[in-house]
Amino acid sequence: MKRILLPTDFSDNALNAIRYAVQLFRNTSCEFYLLHTYTPAAYVVGSMADSYSALELQKITRQNAERSMDEVEETIRAEFNNRNHHFKKIVTFNMLVHEIEDMVADKGIDLIVMGTQGATGAQEVLLGSHTMYTIKKVKCPVIAVPSGFGYEPPKEILFPTDFRLSKVNPYLSLIREICDLQAARLNILNAYYGEPLDDEQKEMKAYLDGYFEDNAHLFHIAENTDVVGAIEKFQLKNKINLLVMIHNRHNFFENLLFKPVINQIVYHTNIPFLVIPSEERLMH
Repeated sequence: MKRILLPTDFSDNALNAIRYAVQLFRNTSCEFYLLHTYTPAAYVVGSMADSYSALELQKITRQNAERSMDEVEETIRAEFNNRNHHFKKIVTFNMLVHEIEDMVADKGIDLIVMGTQGATGAQEVLLGSHTMYTIKKVKCPVIAVPSGFGYEPPKEILFPTDFRLSKVNPYLSLIREICDLQAARLNILNAYYGEPLDDEQKEMKAYLDGYFEDNAHLFHIAENTDVVGAIEKFQLKNKINLLVMIHNRHNFFENLLFKPVINQIVYHTNIPFLVIPSEERLMH
């Protein structure tokens, strides 16, 4: 059974991401963990942390969150009513990313699906802060679902890569699984800077060709452009439903993702974005 973590702050963004997850895995047996974390204002202030009123506020905050969580589950069950899917609700007093880290370790979470927040009023912002920090800190794949994205099956998947990845990355299989589930075509894109692939990169390209032999897949080269430009250009010419990247510590992805504002990334905000931690990041 696949274990999928669905953080929610009860916003439309979060509900949209939950809808995406249950539709993407509609034919898969799943345990969905609905997670809400809270830190009442009085706790943040600190001076009232041990007082009676602070404890009362915490209790009320928790009760309200549990009620909202029940409503989320009822909404999803009413819309989809899928016997393959089971839900567990967790409301806890903690910081979101810390709780996610704990749950990934304790529950054996396979995937996190969350909405992109914080992009309102500034389209250039690629991901909201919670999503960004989850991707950066947590050793688990994350699908970031853009605000307002209406579900569409990922039939065409774009996978930009510099072919510097590990053959033993345990999450490569997730890409193949999604390709299998959706009968999708995988577009493997390499940005060409004028330097030919070295032997190690050629070997990885050949490995990927074999790894995805049972899935429709194509290799593409984008010449004389950086990765951001290559993705943009590809999306302009092709209908892509899902963007996949492997997050290495030292590659283009780190630069692309963690600049606070990148005008060029506007294109990326319109489709779901699967980020897989590299083998190197999983080891640290």
